[in-house]
Amino acid sequence: MTYEEVHKKLQELEERKEIDEAMELVAKYNKPAMDLFEESLSKYTDRTIRRHMANVDLFLNDYNTYYEFKIWEDAWIEASSFLGDFFIHKCMWSTPENIKTTATSIKKFYKCMVNHGLFPLEKYQEMCRVIKACMPRWQEDCARFNNFDEDYDEFDYF
Repeated sequence: MTYEEVHKKLQELEERKEIDEAMELVAKYNKPAMDLFEESLSKYTDRTIRRHMANVDLFLNDYNTYYEFKIWEDAWIEASSFLGDFFIHKCMWSTPENIKTTATSIKKFYKCMVNHGLFPLEKYQEMCRVIKACMPRWQEDCARFNNFDEDYDEFDYF
């Protein structure tokens, strides 16, 4: 399916509230890009490849189907909200260190797409600028969120 066909189909599925089918369509559409990315990681160890693939899969196929359905070409714009909010608050394994690792995986994925002429360099550079500028704050937020000895007012519901 083309980019335009997928967008049209996703709109139809959303209107009919066929969430599972829409999630499957996003994953199916993203798969060739994910496969290309996996091939580009061949110089790394199996463990490193699995980690990068899992990080990108979480971002593309889980997060980007959580609130609305976005395929990989459109998902880049969500990297900031994913890393700075969702990842910190919804992923129990989030630490300041693996926010950076996850960001690296996302950047590597989009750099691979740029290198294959499938994604605009300007968008990649914009995403990287935002990640670099926000990373210290995200890591600090994550450390505060994970520090159970500190009162984190933003999430004090009681």
